[in-house]
Parts: sequence; structure tokens; C-alpha cells
Amino acid sequence: MNYKYLNLLIENRVGWIEYNRSPINAFNWEMLREVPAALDELLQNQKVRVIVFTSAIEKYFSTGADLRVFEGIGKNGMEEWVSICHGLVSLMRKSPKPLLASIRGVATGGGLEMTLHCDIRFAANDARLGQPEINIGFIPPVGATQALARLIGRSRALRYLYEGTLVSAEEALNMGLVDVIHPPDQLHKEVQVYAEALAKKPAQALAAIRRTITEGGALSFEKGMEIEYEIAVNLADTRDFSEGIQAFLEKRKPDWD
Repeated sequence: MNYKYLNLLIENRVGWIEYNRSPINAFNWEMLREVPAALDELLQNQKVRVIVFTSAIEKYFSTGADLRVFEGIGKNGMEEWVSICHGLVSLMRKSPKPLLASIRGVATGGGLEMTLHCDIRFAANDARLGQPEINIGFIPPVGATQALARLIGRSRALRYLYEGTLVSAEEALNMGLVDVIHPPDQLHKEVQVYAEALAKKPAQALAAIRRTITEGGALSFEKGMEIEYEIAVNLADTRDFSEGIQAFLEKRKPDWD
């Protein structure tokens, strides 16, 4: 599929989704609809093991929604906008493949929100991040209200959204908004190296870990344990588990599917 505002790149089993709407990666209707389509395409591609969200524009990861879209949008229009956003969140949370984010430049609004549903967020050390929706009398509609509370805690999430200001990459790291920072000129390379290392691991076990943490972590401990039980039992019948055991006993590297 051809995309107007996204680039899809595949490098050594790592799929990259690059926002690319000049000049500042502000989302209009078409760009918003393209993201779940692009993600689904990479999820269906058997050659892709890990997916990364990033930007093709050096100084802007994303500035969120193009506010011209919201002029006179009304409840019906916003219902459609938020439904697309929430559909994307569901697709990301259910992904069996690891999702990473590579953030550089200014990262605000919905584009940044999408990274909250990734597993690990890498950022350039000169990036600036924020959710400024309070300043237009709105809230983040791409699942940030739920993801942030779970990611950085209720009080920090409230303060972050109440204030609506940008934070530095270092502050974001201390808050838990990002997990790793690198110099801008090394970011892509470092993320690619990490993603390739993940891509070499057994896909079914990666998917199992992601589901137990992502789905189970939102449930009670007992319900989470039920998911762990189900997945652990089912993994016992997989070719990867059998190969992993045999490779360990035979003191060789496993040959994953």
C-alpha cells in the first residue's frame, strides 16, 4: 500500500513507520487513518519481527493533530476522530510483535501519545516532549490518560497533563516517559541494533511476554496469573520451546523459526 504521509521501511526484519507530513508532522484525517493501516501491514508481514515508530523530519517527531481539523468539528466529528485513535491503541496493545519508539525533535500531542503504547521508548537527548492539550481546552485522546497513569503514576500523570508544558529528554527519562536516550546522530543506529537483537529472539516467546505484561498488567493479579498460566501451558507445545530446550542440552545456538 502506498502512503501519502508515512514511510514504511524494512531493514533486517525491523519495520519502521516514519511520520512524514511536512513541515511539523501535524496529523490530518488522512495521516491519522494511515497509521493503523501501516501498522497492520507490518503486523501481517512475516518478514518483520519488530516495529519502530519514528519521524522522517529531523526537528519534529510530531506536533499532534493539525488544529485546523478541529475547527467546527463538533461531537460527531470528534467521535470519529477518537474512534480511529482508540482503534489504533487497541491494535498496538494487541500486537504480538515488539513495538519500539525512536523520538527526536519536538514530540507533542497525539503523535507522541502513540509511543506510550510502545514497549520501549528511545529518545534523542535534545528531544522535547509534552501533552499540551490543556491549552486548547482538550484532553489527549490517544489513550494517554490511561497509559500515563500506568506508566508514570497517577500524581505525575495529572501534573504532566495539568501543566501541558514541554519537558526535556532528561526530564522525560527521569519521569519514565522514555527509557533510553542517545545523541541525535546515534539514535537511529542504536534503535536498529536493539531491534535487530530482539528480532533474533523466538517470536512466540516475545509475543507471550508482551501479552502477559500488557494485558495482564491491566488486570487484577489473579487474572494476570490466569493469562500467564494459559500462555505458559500453550508454549510447551511450540516448536520454539522444543528447539530451545534441545539447543541448551546440546550446547548449541537455537535455530528459531
